[in-house]
Amino acid sequence: MKITLIGDEALRVEPSGGMMTIEAESSEQAYSPYHMLASGLAACTWYVLQSWGANAGISSHDLTIEVTWSFAESPHRVGGIDLQFHWPSLPESRLKAAIRAAAQCPVHHTLSQAPQITIEAKP
Repeated sequence: MKITLIGDEALRVEPSGGMMTIEAESSEQAYSPYHMLASGLAACTWYVLQSWGANAGISSHDLTIEVTWSFAESPHRVGGIDLQFHWPSLPESRLKAAIRAAAQCPVHHTLSQAPQITIEAKP
């Protein structure tokens, strides 16, 4: 799997033949915590769709996922996330089922129903 940073608020995940890599379009671009959050959602969705496709007899060799996000304030945070997948070999008749499958990603569920977070200081 290859993660490509395509902006300060966007990334793409696509299959690759080897180990997972993280690349940027510019050496000036850093892999931020926001990219990490989006990478988790994109990778989870990619694996869910890949598994669904394998069970349906559909190759995921050309499946790519792009995630973009926007910010909200007070407090500063991610306020919106848009996920799009591009899958040229997916038959049109299977598109709605693939969208339903993508929504089953556990990271998607976690972000949709925020978990309780505790913070402690330990000496």
